[in-house]
Amino acid sequence: MTTLPSGLPVVVDRAGPAPLAVQISGQLQAAVTAGVLRAGDRLPSSRDLAATLGVSRTVVTNAYARLFAEGWLEGRHGSGSYVADVTPPAPAPAPAPAPVLSPGPGPGPVGPTAPPAGTDAAGEPDWRLARSPAQSERGLIDLMPGIAWAEGIEPAAWRRAWRQAGAHRPSRWPDPYGLPELREEIAAYLRRSRGLAVTPESVLVTQGVSSGLALLADALIRPGDAAGVEEPGYPTAREVLRRAGARVVPCRVDAHGLVPEDLPGGLALLYASPAHQYPLGGRLPVSRRQALIAWARATGALVVEDDYDSEFRYDVGPLPALRSMDPDVIVYLGTASKMLATAFGAGWLVAPPALVDRLAALRPRLGVRIPEPVQHAVLALLRSGDLERHVRKTRLEYARRRAALVEGLTAAAPGPGPGSGSGERAPFRLLGDTAGMHVVLELPRGYPVARLVEAAAARGVAVYPLDRYFAGPPAISGLILGYGTATLPQVRRAAAELARLLVPAS
Repeated sequence: MTTLPSGLPVVVDRAGPAPLAVQISGQLQAAVTAGVLRAGDRLPSSRDLAATLGVSRTVVTNAYARLFAEGWLEGRHGSGSYVADVTPPAPAPAPAPAPVLSPGPGPGPVGPTAPPAGTDAAGEPDWRLARSPAQSERGLIDLMPGIAWAEGIEPAAWRRAWRQAGAHRPSRWPDPYGLPELREEIAAYLRRSRGLAVTPESVLVTQGVSSGLALLADALIRPGDAAGVEEPGYPTAREVLRRAGARVVPCRVDAHGLVPEDLPGGLALLYASPAHQYPLGGRLPVSRRQALIAWARATGALVVEDDYDSEFRYDVGPLPALRSMDPDVIVYLGTASKMLATAFGAGWLVAPPALVDRLAALRPRLGVRIPEPVQHAVLALLRSGDLERHVRKTRLEYARRRAALVEGLTAAAPGPGPGSGSGERAPFRLLGDTAGMHVVLELPRGYPVARLVEAAAARGVAVYPLDRYFAGPPAISGLILGYGTATLPQVRRAAAELARLLVPAS
């Protein structure tokens, strides 16, 4: 046993099955959980700890990087590494059966044929309605999903990044791969945060997930080719593939994500979100990941992995990226927009170098350019560690908001009504609450969701129906409740208002 200068015991077992960095990070995490290390405690420098334990500095650096990525540590410029405040929110009570909304008149205007609040006539979210200044002035709490907490960006870090971006003159012609130094930093970031064995040659800088998918579709899809998208799934992915000429095939998901045994043959490409299925929140288990890769190998399909919400996990640890299991058949898509701000427009694609070369060669013909100032800003955020510090900060904040939303909805839910027949109150379920920036409130079939949306808007809360995520008839009914932009007090108020609307059926 080796003892740190502070008296904290850390055992390094070179004969043990776990890598040394994993041993160190696991024991430090346990010390934080047990209260031996407390928020604000400073850890030894990586050099000092390596010397004390008799290991290389790289081992300690990797252990610290793991703890930073998972939110256990935080850095302070020129000061060192400190234990983060990881005090968990009060645990939410177990979900209880809840009643359904009364089909009778509720508060606010009711119009069964009117489109839900915050949507256009086709049921798609209308950004002008959802984010208009007039609604903000009225104090509307907007629970639109997929919108990052831009207000949480540290102003000093943001200014530093753009100062450094502004110090670079524009190139005569943009590199179609992206800035070489940014590709190197993205590869290093993915090795730290997702355990991907990535080289810069495998990285292509993009404007985000949808732009990466569009580039793949332009390169690989011929008119009439079949392309699979999860059902329910990301509407933008369906639209991108459809515009590329693909015949979009819905692929069934359940509570655990994509169902490989139901996948058809003949797909040229399959878009999937295994880390946190969008929108239902399933976490694709290892057995299904293996089956999915075997299916891709057998059919020749390319699987496009959208690593959605992998940075924001709460009650469970992240599974490795799907691409780590078979990089030959998986293309990986990631984005900084969900970490920083939806309007930022920066991301990455990871694929075999030959495919990256093909995509880069296609870009000039399509007139696709990634603004160099944005690339330099991302580079500065990665090099300084500010991006990962921001992710740790937002992970803790989202965890608080998630807990407040779940607690507010479930605490107000009464138990089942008497009897066991039709007089019982129908329950709701919360799905996907272990990760990300939203939860799904699943409601019974036949539930008047449009009326609930309108009633919530009349109470100052904008919520969005689940229907738009289905290409065909919706298999489940409910709401998708985002908490990326709503503050913690707003989330509490929104949960209380929704709970009041879930009244017993008459």
